[in-house]
Amino acid sequence: MAVGDYQVVGTNAKALFTLKVHRGEGMALLAMNWKTGKPDKDFVGFAIEYKEPKGIKFFALKNRLTFDWVDVKKDPSVLQTTRSPIQKFRWVHFPRNAELEGEFRYRVTPMFMNAARELSAGEPQEVGIALARETYPGKLNVAFTRGFVSSQAFVDRYESDGATIEQLLPAKAKDGLRFKPTHPKTDQALAWMGFEARKAILEVLDQGIADETAAVRVAAYDLSEPEVVGKLKQIGARLKIVIDDEGDHGKTGSGEAQAATLLRKAGAKVVRQHMGKLQHNKTIVVDGKVKKVVCGSTNFAWRGFFVQSNNAVVLTGAKSVKLFSEAFDSYFDDGTVAGFGKSTAATWNDLGLAGIDARVTFSPHSKANAALAEIADDIDKQTTSSLLYSLAFLYQTDGPIKDAIVKHTKGTNVFVYGMSDKKVGGIELQTPDGNVAPVAPAELTDGSTPEPFKSEPLGGSGIRLHHKFVVVDFDKPTARVYLGSYNFSGVADQKNGENLLLIKDRRIATSYAIEALRIFDHYEFRVNQRDAKKALEKLTLQAPPAKTGDKAWFEEDWSDARKKHDRELFA
Repeated sequence: MAVGDYQVVGTNAKALFTLKVHRGEGMALLAMNWKTGKPDKDFVGFAIEYKEPKGIKFFALKNRLTFDWVDVKKDPSVLQTTRSPIQKFRWVHFPRNAELEGEFRYRVTPMFMNAARELSAGEPQEVGIALARETYPGKLNVAFTRGFVSSQAFVDRYESDGATIEQLLPAKAKDGLRFKPTHPKTDQALAWMGFEARKAILEVLDQGIADETAAVRVAAYDLSEPEVVGKLKQIGARLKIVIDDEGDHGKTGSGEAQAATLLRKAGAKVVRQHMGKLQHNKTIVVDGKVKKVVCGSTNFAWRGFFVQSNNAVVLTGAKSVKLFSEAFDSYFDDGTVAGFGKSTAATWNDLGLAGIDARVTFSPHSKANAALAEIADDIDKQTTSSLLYSLAFLYQTDGPIKDAIVKHTKGTNVFVYGMSDKKVGGIELQTPDGNVAPVAPAELTDGSTPEPFKSEPLGGSGIRLHHKFVVVDFDKPTARVYLGSYNFSGVADQKNGENLLLIKDRRIATSYAIEALRIFDHYEFRVNQRDAKKALEKLTLQAPPAKTGDKAWFEEDWSDARKKHDRELFA
């Protein structure tokens, strides 16, 4: 049964649990809940299987954990969730071919275990949902980088047979345009790391190259990724570009300085500029037969594509192109804070996307049209259900946004999950109990890696979480998301060159909510493992309680207020 084309629910009345599947960008969130009371203590988790569009077979998702008496080396197939069930009430799945048109079928089955350690299956729920790549075909597409260099998935795929992360990424940003990867699986690894955002950005540039009638305008903060610069060179004299020159970017030999020289030689018109503080935009406008805009948080650099968690939004249509072109021209022709703040680009403007309530504004704003207090007021006074965010510098930035978020984590019934980068490397996680838990990018390192996990690579130093988005009430008709290059700070509002979008749409809000969840879960596991008293022991699935008084694996999902809220909200 469809709730909307972004959510479907199971309809099997015989099943003991409910199932809701949410559509994400190249991923799906499966959320389960028990219909009546709690499960019996012999319940040991969920088997999850899926079938691709036009497929004829279901394939079981794999768990990384299994029961402590199982020998995985003798029988690797035991990790299939039909034999090693997932002991969680929600799961984010990345289908291998998420871009396929048509329905993906998901079958979720509750699994039970008797005293003889034999598994039996309960009544399943089954649903179908389309996960094709474009969010709104021909209008708007949301895309994310994977951002999981420090992950077991990266280790499994790309750190075997002596291959390392150093063979994929340059050690310093200034080496970006000269760096040549030597990893034996370079093409596969970069495609996996860059995920949909890289693909979407390069696709727009290719369209700008192919459309010889198109004028192309780019505003760039970081610019040191050779594939992007190579494509910009091909556009040649049809390209106008503003490249930030603040701080290290302005130094001789920086990647940005190298890119500026290469592009000028190719015939492009290049301006180096930093507004009041930074020219922090990451925008591409193609204006010809093709009318496309790229915006969001993804810098055109190695870390932006391949290490950081980032988003890119591709807009299609004449109105969007017009608005972004006018903002670009104001940067290119004037470049002063006072001048830009008086322009129409610094006010909210509708993007003209049929059926989608989406607006954009550009910084720097003047005091009269500043956006920061308005956003904080919305978060503070209009949030009723949930608040999910990934804000690169929240805990470095005092002000109304931080105050509004802290209020909801400590003083209301709003469900809050959030992430922010720390000043000195690492991540801050904001949990619904009001606590902030710091975690390093790779908590699973040599000497603290429990079986069956492997040591994870760091992927270099620097910012890891680079998203700038806030999702408000994703589960309500009033769902909305703020996103862009804008860091939700006073500097971003009134000094930097920035783009900021407000989209009031449940499909898009759901995509960003799932992105927030998948990042939060990734790092929360590392926090929990670091803080566990027996962190060095092997991690296993929990069998049914052996004696009276022992707790089943799911007890905290009913007794812990945060986990109870989580279970109910998403399912």
